[in-house]
Amino acid sequence: MPGIDGLTAEESAIVELVREFVDRDVKPVVAELEHANTYPAQLIGQMKQLGIFGLAIPGPWGEAHVSTPCYALVTEELARGWMSLAGAMGGHTVVAKLLLHYGTPEQQQRYLPRMATGQIRAAMALTEPGGGSDLQAMRTTARRDGDRYVISGTKTWISNARHSQLVALLCKTDPAAQPPHSGISIILAEPGPGFVVSRDLPKLGYKGVESCEISLEEFRAPATALLGSREGEGFAQMMRGLETGRIQVAARALGVARAALEDALRYAQERESFGKPIWQHQSVGNYLADMVTKLTAARQLVLHAARRLDAGQRADMEAGMAKLFASETAMQITLDAMRIHGGYGYSTEFDIERYFRDAPLMIVGEGTNEIQRNVIVRQLIGRNSVAP
Repeated sequence: MPGIDGLTAEESAIVELVREFVDRDVKPVVAELEHANTYPAQLIGQMKQLGIFGLAIPGPWGEAHVSTPCYALVTEELARGWMSLAGAMGGHTVVAKLLLHYGTPEQQQRYLPRMATGQIRAAMALTEPGGGSDLQAMRTTARRDGDRYVISGTKTWISNARHSQLVALLCKTDPAAQPPHSGISIILAEPGPGFVVSRDLPKLGYKGVESCEISLEEFRAPATALLGSREGEGFAQMMRGLETGRIQVAARALGVARAALEDALRYAQERESFGKPIWQHQSVGNYLADMVTKLTAARQLVLHAARRLDAGQRADMEAGMAKLFASETAMQITLDAMRIHGGYGYSTEFDIERYFRDAPLMIVGEGTNEIQRNVIVRQLIGRNSVAP
């Protein structure tokens, strides 16, 4: 029986369960944890018990698999409470999707059952200090040495690096390959000697969950750690995985924007000036009208991309549009919520300043919005070419 937003009744119940978890357990403690930059171990443990880390993993490995629209709405609920919690399961889901689509049966059986329960947490390592969005320019190499790969290089902005037991490393297995992307592979790395989390990066927002730099110093991984069975396919594999990743980041933006709108809506009804609630002043009322309109439109873009992905269609353009629009919308809504709150919006006693600090991550994360525009226009031309 259809439930909210076209979900099944079971999926609607899962979204409602996560909403209740956020209201009951997250919101009362988030300000203290976030301001202290404290890792939310207890909340992560509760997320494991709720089955959140297995939502993208079907049977026979997982027991709570849901559709991508449901996954996006769960992500929104988590981010509504604290964006960092949604970030704690973002890369994990991308790695799960990589294993589902490209992993060998042995790799799937080794990792997916324990990833579904959260016993294994996974992260992905793409970005390098000198590369940014230009993944093909990476310098991390994986050199074959008998039945092992010897990996050297540096990765940065790796979320959950200290709490992950599996890291999908994007490496060059053939540094001389032309075009460069044809020499890129993914190594499923289990941290060990030579795998060094060298430092935690200081951040404006996205507190509590670490983002780290990783140094790979002749780190050795078995040849069986190559995702799939052939070298040189990692770039295409990761681009497919990032369709899910960008939908997830877009859903995080929805959650932050919704939290800011809900707080602004409550404040605008409770706060009075010149003898009436401030929402009745046209300037404030117009902010609220624009905020809810943009948020609703952003959610529909996210759900459209999610449905297209589930239908087995190429969704890089749709995921890019969702991520672009939702993240820019979240930034605008958090700013407008601050305007509505006035001086209180700038105070750390209110949550608005946290939303305002968290929102920019979705603009630059999982491929900057400038990169998203490049993806969108390339697909737009490719799907509507007038060339003979």
